[in-house]
Amino acid sequence: MHPYLTTPKTIVVGMSGGVDSSVTALLLKEMGYTVIGMFMKNWEEEINGVCSSAHDFEDVTRVATQIGIPYYAINFAKEYKEQVFAHFLSELEKGHTPNPDILCNREIKFKLLLDACKKMGAEGLATGHYAQNCFTEGSFSLCNSLDASKDQTYFLYTLNQEILKQVLFPLGGLLKSEVRARARAAGLPVAEKKDSTGICFIGNRDFRAFLQQHLAFRPGQFRTLDGRKIGTHQGVAYYTIGQRRGLAIGGPGDAWFVVGKNVEENIVFIEQGSTHPALYADQLVASSASWVSGMAPLPLPFTLEAKIRYRQPNQPCIIENIDGDKLYVSFPTPQRAITIQQSIVFYHEGRCLGGAVIDQVGPSYHDMQKPLPVSNLEDHS
Repeated sequence: MHPYLTTPKTIVVGMSGGVDSSVTALLLKEMGYTVIGMFMKNWEEEINGVCSSAHDFEDVTRVATQIGIPYYAINFAKEYKEQVFAHFLSELEKGHTPNPDILCNREIKFKLLLDACKKMGAEGLATGHYAQNCFTEGSFSLCNSLDASKDQTYFLYTLNQEILKQVLFPLGGLLKSEVRARARAAGLPVAEKKDSTGICFIGNRDFRAFLQQHLAFRPGQFRTLDGRKIGTHQGVAYYTIGQRRGLAIGGPGDAWFVVGKNVEENIVFIEQGSTHPALYADQLVASSASWVSGMAPLPLPFTLEAKIRYRQPNQPCIIENIDGDKLYVSFPTPQRAITIQQSIVFYHEGRCLGGAVIDQVGPSYHDMQKPLPVSNLEDHS
C-alpha cells in the first residue's frame, strides 16, 4: 500500500474517457477513497470535423455519473501548445523525431494537473497508466506493470520521488484483460471502447497532411549513401530513421529504408535491406537525464538494460560514463534505428531507473565498415 495515500483520502483521477482511467476511478472508489474525476482538454482543434475531446468528455460524464463521483474538466490547451506542441514542431524542423507523450507527462499531467489537484485540496492523483509505484526501504521505485505487453514506464521515467509520493497507479497489478472484465462486470459504458493510439493531436488523420498545416517543407532528393539519386521525398520531417512505409519507391531487390537525413541540403538517405549496416550502431550519447531515485546508478561503468523506443524488448547496455549533462552508453548487441530526440529509458531488476534524451548516435556499422552480426538481429523487413 502507498504509505502516503492510504484511505480515507481524496484522490483526483485523470479521466480520459477510456476504459483504463474509468476502471481506475471505479477501483479507488471501491477501496474507500473519495474520488474526483478530472478530464484534461489538451487540444482544441477538430479532427476530420469532429471534436474528439467532446466525445471523450461525454464518456467521462457517463462513467462518473454511473459510479457516483463528481467530475470536472480542465483546459490545458494553451499550455500544451506552448510546452509540448511547439517543442514537437521545433525538433521536426531539425530533422529529429521527438516524443510528445513523454513531454506531456512531465509538463502537463504530472505538473500542471498535479498542481491543480493540490489546489482542490486533494491528497493525490491517480492515472490509468500500466505501471507500479513501489515503496521499499524508505523510497519510491517505478516498477514494471504486471501486464508486460501494456507496461508504460517508458513514458513515465521523468517522475521523481516528490511526484511519486502523490501518485497512484491502480492498474499496475492487473492484466488488461482483467481491466476489461472489471469494466464489463460494473456495466461501464466504455467497457468495449478501443484504446487510443498515436499522438493525441493528430488522431485518425494523415500525419503528412497535418504537418503541412504547421510546417513548410519542400520536396527533395532520396539518395543512397554513395550519392545516387533514387527518387523524390516530400519533406525531411515526414520521415524517421528505419522507416520503410510511405517512401513510394519500387523496383527490384530488397525494400528501401531511411538510414539518415541532411536537413541543410534537404536530403533523405535510403538504403535497401532491413539489416543494412547504416541502420545499426552500438553507441549513443544522451542528455537531460532524469533519475527516479534522484541519483544516477553508480559506480560506473554500470551494466543494466534499456529501451530506445516504446515496446522494444529490454536490451543489455552499459552506462560507460557521465560527463556533466551527457550520458555515454554502449550496447553489446548493435541496435537498429537509434533515433535522435527519442528517449533511452533504463531498467534494472524490474524497475525503471530513469532515462535521457538521445542526442548523438553512432558511428554506424556502415561508417565503421564493421561486419554486422546479422544472425543476432531481429528481422524488421
